[in-house]
Amino acid sequence: MSIAAEQWKAEGKAEGKAEGKAEGKAEGRRETLLRLIDRRFGAVSAEARSRVETADLPTLDLWLDRLLDAQTADDIFAETKLH
Repeated sequence: MSIAAEQWKAEGKAEGKAEGKAEGKAEGRRETLLRLIDRRFGAVSAEARSRVETADLPTLDLWLDRLLDAQTADDIFAETKLH
């Protein structure tokens, strides 16, 4: 294998690891958020579950922060504006 091919392979492997790590973090936050919503407000609606399951990591972090002050589950998802 050429040096360039080995370098591309190593770069691809590193990118794959980083993507996998980020997706693992997001999945863990999704599970945590859903569990906490269920515990605090009762059964999670299908709409809320769908939003959580498709949210990116920054949005999940925002929603987890909002959970602390939310009076209702809807307060968590109110107009999401990220930096």
